[in-house]
Amino acid sequence: MVQPPGRRSLPDWRSGLPEDLLESIGKRLASGHDAAAFRSACSPWRAAVPFAIFGPLLLLPFDADSDRVGFYCVSEKKVFSKTLPDVRGKVPCGSSCGWLALMDEAAAVTLLNPFAGAGAGAGAGARRIELPPAGEHVAAASSSEPVYKVHGRWVLRSTDDYGGDIDAGRVIKLQDMRDVFFREIVLSAPPDAGSECVAMAMLGCSTEVAFCRVGVDNAWTLLDTKLDFSVASIVHCQDKFLAIDYTGEISVFSSNAGAWTLLPSLSPPAGLCHRSYLESNGELHIVGAMVSTSHETQTFTYSSAIYACNLHDRTPEWSRVKDIGDQTLFVSKHFNGSFSGTSVSEYKENTIYFSEPLYGDPYDMVHRLEIVDVVTGRSEVKPVHEKMQGSEILGWIRPNLWKGGNEIGQSISRTLSKKSIIFLWSWVP
Repeated sequence: MVQPPGRRSLPDWRSGLPEDLLESIGKRLASGHDAAAFRSACSPWRAAVPFAIFGPLLLLPFDADSDRVGFYCVSEKKVFSKTLPDVRGKVPCGSSCGWLALMDEAAAVTLLNPFAGAGAGAGAGARRIELPPAGEHVAAASSSEPVYKVHGRWVLRSTDDYGGDIDAGRVIKLQDMRDVFFREIVLSAPPDAGSECVAMAMLGCSTEVAFCRVGVDNAWTLLDTKLDFSVASIVHCQDKFLAIDYTGEISVFSSNAGAWTLLPSLSPPAGLCHRSYLESNGELHIVGAMVSTSHETQTFTYSSAIYACNLHDRTPEWSRVKDIGDQTLFVSKHFNGSFSGTSVSEYKENTIYFSEPLYGDPYDMVHRLEIVDVVTGRSEVKPVHEKMQGSEILGWIRPNLWKGGNEIGQSISRTLSKKSIIFLWSWVP
């Protein structure tokens, strides 16, 4: 083809770069935006960045004195790590919508997207967003003992039955911050999606919760859930926040009224243990284990079970679900935050992936996954990478790559989606 005068021909990048160089470039892409644009260029570039690497990952425990965070890819049976300076000196207190919630010793909270670019603030492409720090009112609602701030550090003072101080107090260490302040923070939406994002926080031990509007509020507001026992789980479902206590009782937050309402008809199914809650196809779901014991042989067996209900019904009730079609459930122990999305990764459909066995051997130093076929109920336990011996998984995470303003990413995600996946982060005893 003859080029018009004065116009230079564009190079043919599709055949001009060797495969190993393309793969090397693909491994250095800083964000989902870059990955989506890279993959949309041509077939060789798309092959150099397989979409499977953006499937669900296991977030591994990380050292607060380090800036390296590890992830395990189940489909590829590989561990990889990222350098994230923002995690240094912080403890994780939630994972929601692809973002991590991190808290330091001053009870200051940071939201971090570990797979985004390096931007800060609440705008598009942001990687780090600051939330209001916890105040003494949050500590008073969460802790049964007095908590004070002394010279910038939080101090816990033990008291006797008459309210007198037993000691001068002890400085609350980083690893104990979740027990005193925010045990977990759940988001209503990705904070960079362009819509309102509300952060709802489960406290250390309380029937109250704290919330703030990301990028709007400069302090946390306490709310009474009206539950009789401490909140054990917070779920965002059907545009509502649900608080669940240790007995399985549920309270729903109405943003219009600014108050919580109990749902007495939604007591958990009898005999269901290790309960986890999530939204799927517009309904609230609960995943757990039914346990049978034999007093003669001193043994027990269990099988996983799923129930669902529609919160819009006049009297919501649980109904058993024995087939979830093309969905995949990912259940983890440490966090409650849940969300649904699409995946192109090579995970089995109609299957539950537990990040660790429901009833594993506490002396087994090899970390294992439990995989359950929903239809047949059959369960298999598989060892994870040997380098993870003796460690605990923090939870499942799916990289939040497709932001509200990323038309390329959204288009590719819709085109290449294969199945629906649901993520769970914690079970309730």
